Amino acid sequence: MTVPRKALICPDTTPYYRCVLRAFLCGRDERTEQSFEHRRQWIGDRLLALAQVFALEEYRGRSNI
Repeated sequence: MTVPRKALICPDTTPYYRCVLRAFLCGRDERTEQSFEHRRQWIGDRLLALAQVFALEEYRGRSNI
């Protein structure tokens, strides 16, 4: 049986909780016409930086990021 989120979250301990229904990491939001393309380069750069810090192998096929 499922439990609604309002029953799982206590507003006294988590006063700023909210459910996010629509979030765009990259691309264009068709409903609001807002572009989030500026994040694409930042995400790629951040992934490379984290790969160096954590000694991970760099993934070259990042065409979908």
